Amino acid sequence: MAAPTFWDDQETAQPLVQERSNLVALLKPLDEALAGSEDLTAMVEMAAEDEAFATEAQGEIVRLEKVVEELKLQALLSGPHDSAGAIITINARDGGTDANDWAEMLLRMYLQWGQKNDYKAELIDRQDNEEAGINNATIALRGPMAYGYLRGETGIHRLVRISPFNSEGKRQTSFAAVDVSPEISDSVEIEIDESDVRTDTYRASGAGGQHVNKTDSAVRLTHAPTGIVVQCQNERSQHKNRATAWKMLRAQMARHEEEKREQEDAAKYQQQAKTGFGSQIRNYFLHPDQRVKDARTKFQMGNFQAVLDGDIQGFLDSTLRWRAGQPVEEGDD
Repeated sequence: MAAPTFWDDQETAQPLVQERSNLVALLKPLDEALAGSEDLTAMVEMAAEDEAFATEAQGEIVRLEKVVEELKLQALLSGPHDSAGAIITINARDGGTDANDWAEMLLRMYLQWGQKNDYKAELIDRQDNEEAGINNATIALRGPMAYGYLRGETGIHRLVRISPFNSEGKRQTSFAAVDVSPEISDSVEIEIDESDVRTDTYRASGAGGQHVNKTDSAVRLTHAPTGIVVQCQNERSQHKNRATAWKMLRAQMARHEEEKREQEDAAKYQQQAKTGFGSQIRNYFLHPDQRVKDARTKFQMGNFQAVLDGDIQGFLDSTLRWRAGQPVEEGDD
């Protein structure tokens, strides 16, 4: 990175910057644990002569145990694409306007989580609903192990609340589908036969100015063998939307192959695969009580608003442990 010509080729430079960031995120806590271990050894020796050091040693033990637990968790991020950025697509499902509003709430939740972790966010595609919320949106979150942490978010997210869109104040259940794929570098070979891909162009909907509404700038790609469909309409240029759509398709294909391998491994060992796009993974309750509970790990949090403000690391960590077959704490009440 110190080379004068490093930034001349942005496409080559960016993946290397991301790789370095991932390595630093792993090495920093490891170095901290090793240094802390040496300090603890010295404290224990001094505590044998002076009891005042005993309390300090106990505090250091607690701190180091936390660091070691985090390192164990990071060791679970060993998938082929875990270090990649995450492409998150959110679609409103059953529940009418409430589902559209719920989809936008989830979009904000993931953006807030990314911001708390100093991840870079990019809006790839967004289609607003006429009444409220969104029909769908796609974002990219880039940071250390983004896909590794977020891959378990794929599935159906269910919200139960008193609907703000119902004049009678009735309880409403709404659903949104989340799909997370790895952001694949162009240097990674993903086999896609272009003859298997149908390209459709159409006029972008929603805000975007006269140019967007008068030209077929939006692009939809359909991969016939797998049924995977991606679309992009965020840019005014059809060329840019096409390039982004192909990037999204590569990401979806990489995840599809990853899931296929996991299912084959699970069948080999007569286990249940830990993936599945159509399965309901988490329940968010605002009525009759406030709580968020994961349907797979049973991990839960009682502070609904904190979760919607991006405090989802407990869910991500518990899913990592669950996927690895480790015991999971059920969280707070």
